[in-house]
Parts: sequence; C-alpha cells; structure tokens
Amino acid sequence: MSEKVVLHYFNGRGKMESIRWLLAAAGVEFEEVFMTKREHYVKLLDDGALMFQQVPLVEIDGMQLVQSRAIMNYIAGKYNLYGKDLKERALIDMYTEGTSDLMDIIIMYYFTSENKQKQLSNIEQKAKERFLPVFEKGLANSDFLVGNQLSRADVHLLEATLMLQEIFPTILSTFPKIQAFQERMKALPRISKFLQPGSARKPPTDEVYVKTVKEVFSHIFK
Repeated sequence: MSEKVVLHYFNGRGKMESIRWLLAAAGVEFEEVFMTKREHYVKLLDDGALMFQQVPLVEIDGMQLVQSRAIMNYIAGKYNLYGKDLKERALIDMYTEGTSDLMDIIIMYYFTSENKQKQLSNIEQKAKERFLPVFEKGLANSDFLVGNQLSRADVHLLEATLMLQEIFPTILSTFPKIQAFQERMKALPRISKFLQPGSARKPPTDEVYVKTVKEVFSHIFK
C-alpha cells in the first residue's frame, strides 16, 4: 500500500469533499483515484477494500479507511484539528454534525428530480432559521467556533457556507460574524491555496457527475 494518502472516489464533491478540505487545511498532500465506471467500484469490492461496500475510501498510514466520519475523525485527531480535550471535541462534533446535516440536504438536491424550486426554498429556510444562527452565535466572541485555535469545525463551516453562497449569493447578508469568519479563513495560507484554480477542490455538482455516480451505483439508482 502506498505511503502517500490516496483517495478513492468520484471526480466530484459528494462525501469526499469535506475530507479533501480537511487534508488541505492540515497541509497534507494526497493523490486521487477516480471511479468512472462500475467496474472500478466492483474491483474495490472484490479486493475487500470497502468494509460496508461504500465509498469514500482513504488509504492512509497503512490503513484502508471507510465511513466519512471515521476518516475525518482520524485526520482531525492526527493533525491537531480536534480541540485540546474531550469537552472541546464534543463541541466540535456538534458543530460538525450540524454542517454535515446542512451539506447533506444540498448534496441531495442534485440527485432528486422532485420540485426543484421547493427544494431550494427548503434549503434556504433551514439554513437561515436552523443552521446559520447557531454558527453566528458561536462566532460572537471568538475567531473560532471552539477554543482558541483552528479546528475541523471551522473548516467544515467554511466549506458549507461557500456551498450555500453558490446557490444563494446573498444568504450571509444578515450574518456579519460568519462573513468576517470567512475572510479570516480564506486568508490562511493552506486554505487560500486550496481555493485557487487548479487545486483538488471540486466544482459544484453538474449533470456529468450525477450521471457517473448513478451509473457506478446502478444497484442503488434503479
């Protein structure tokens, strides 16, 4: 197994994008192997690389890690992005789960054909009423969501809010603390590098990506 970190996923965001963000924030270089055909997925299954028959799959430190939360927990713990103690870790986990819930509803928007406008309205309402106020309050008296240093919670929040702005450009207009937070985060050298053209950051989901995912996972999308 390669000593380098290797990511196995599609050439798109999905569940792997938050892992890419976290590795970038930690300054870890990685390689990517993209699944473009069902045969690629079947080979991973046949090789016994997918514990629960699911991707993302990350090869790191001689392990084949699956389940996105487990992968990010490992990366955050290894690279000092998980707080200074168990209490901070619990807070980080709560914020992280919140951003994950928000990003999940955005991701699913691209994979369902039901009333698109209704879905967009639902995403916007939940973001404004359920999620963003929590993060705005969390940043009221600190540059970071938890403690006095960068954590995975901050990285995930930046990713989530940038995703929101791609769909709703003015959604942060009433959340000045989050706006200021974004600017601070974007100024961090590792984050700035990841935001530049040509980085491993993936563009918004498009029809080609959706089609590829549905073809590879044809047993799910019947």
